[in-house]
Amino acid sequence: TGGHTTEILRLLSCLSESYSPRHYVLADSDKMSEAKIRSFEQKRAETFSKSQFSLDRIPRSREVRQSWISSVLTTLYSILYSLPLTYKRKPDLILCNGPGTCVPVCLSAFLLGLLRIKRTIIVYVESICRVETLSLSGKILYYFSDYFIVQWPELKKKYPKSVYLGRIV
Repeated sequence: TGGHTTEILRLLSCLSESYSPRHYVLADSDKMSEAKIRSFEQKRAETFSKSQFSLDRIPRSREVRQSWISSVLTTLYSILYSLPLTYKRKPDLILCNGPGTCVPVCLSAFLLGLLRIKRTIIVYVESICRVETLSLSGKILYYFSDYFIVQWPELKKKYPKSVYLGRIV
């Protein structure tokens, strides 16, 4: 919610204006991120006048300290909710960094690719706070992402598919 949003906005601040429109997907219970995104986009519009963005909300796939069994059901529900959204937006690229909300969105995009509806490049950036182990989202999306970026060399050693770029946020 707070930290992941700050990290992704730092990454987005480096992107050119050709990455437009941007579609943000938030958990329906996330109260802080929308204000951060709107502030970021307002500042971005001062530099890039044709900058466009949208905000969409999906059910949270997993609450903090939610049981594993019930989180399987809520994640499946979030994937079903994400499928029409992903179909509607048909993104070329998904850039995500670890909140549980990214898992259903990425899996629904992956499914659309399997069905040959729309191929989406999935770029996952593991949070800078993950030094020795992957987050749960990272453990899942390691197998589904096109590019899996880590910010610590210890993770690159454990996960050979990953790309180590140093600290990028």
